[in-house]
Amino acid sequence: MRIHLCVAGRLRSGPERDLTEDYLARFEKTGRALGLGPAQLHEIEARKGSGPAAEATLLRRAIPKGAVTVALDERGKALSSRQFAQRLAQWRDTGRNDTAFLIGGADGLDPGLRAAADLRLSFGPMVWPHMLARVMLAEQLYRAAAILAGTPYHRD
Repeated sequence: MRIHLCVAGRLRSGPERDLTEDYLARFEKTGRALGLGPAQLHEIEARKGSGPAAEATLLRRAIPKGAVTVALDERGKALSSRQFAQRLAQWRDTGRNDTAFLIGGADGLDPGLRAAADLRLSFGPMVWPHMLARVMLAEQLYRAAAILAGTPYHRD
């Protein structure tokens, strides 16, 4: 199952980009044997100040047809790392070819895009900057692959 990170904005060089790339590389290496990956980053950039509606139009274009869509949203469902891994495995095992994770810009995701998602996922009630949300998502993807592979990376 291919993974797509559909995100508003572009990260410049720096620690957030480095961490995201590192965790996605780890995910691909661990997930390949499990039928997970590759992971692809789709960065969209709307005109400055155009808001969530304009970003939503561009994000929708980045979502592969038939993909499971997961909107990152602080009002969403909080899953444990094991539950997240099980959800990915379930989608893979039911024949889903693509999963798209959606991360909005500074003003969050458009309400219509958020409502249409198959899952609204929360990293807790706090609001995180979108650049850190990417790192956290990439790490959780790697952690999920490590859990499914039975490696010692994840400790309960």
